[in-house]
Amino acid sequence: MKVEIWSDVMCPFCYIGKNNFEEALKKMPFKDEVEVEWKSFQLDPTLDPKETKNTFEYFKEKKGFPEVQAQQMIGQVLQMGKGAGIDFNFEKALITNTFSAHKLVHLAKKYNKSGEMEEALFIAHFIDGMNVGDLETLVSIAGSLGIDKEEAKNILSSEEFDQDVNHDIQEAANNGITGVPFFILNGKYAVSGAQPVELFQNALQQTYDETVTPKNLTDNGASCDTNGCEI
Repeated sequence: MKVEIWSDVMCPFCYIGKNNFEEALKKMPFKDEVEVEWKSFQLDPTLDPKETKNTFEYFKEKKGFPEVQAQQMIGQVLQMGKGAGIDFNFEKALITNTFSAHKLVHLAKKYNKSGEMEEALFIAHFIDGMNVGDLETLVSIAGSLGIDKEEAKNILSSEEFDQDVNHDIQEAANNGITGVPFFILNGKYAVSGAQPVELFQNALQQTYDETVTPKNLTDNGASCDTNGCEI
């Protein structure tokens, strides 16, 4: 059984969805039969990889939100995060282009460490306030997972894996995916948004038990799209 997950490093709901999905998967008796494949999605490919913005600046520029409204929205995300075991640190988070970070996930896939890389990038971005668009930062993250730093540096400095990232993004478009996180379970069911653990459990069990035409199991949950994040 295969689960494909489209995600972006700077999407808080992707981190919440990851934790909830993984918690659900741990409870399934067939968990060892499930292959998880992480797919690239860029919420804002127009961002300059050489620049960073803080969360409030980005909300104001992208959606025109005043800081008070942005604070209210972030407060809701903080509560959702705590429920998933995440202590977001939005005051430190640096918004930037995530294309290179996605390349690192594809490199990690080569070593069966894509899930660990996703986690490391989420922690770097949302907890530690690191610049996940910076080459040296990404090389350091790769090294922390036992991936050769020189290989990581060469990958990030070249066009290798560019096609893989772009293929994932195009595949999302072909599947009508406009927001993340987005989960396709064995090509049978689609789950969108940072859903609760129980829903992921039900989806996994149902997918395991049935062979059906792909369809959405739920209305859209909290997710981010190219216009920003919505609850």
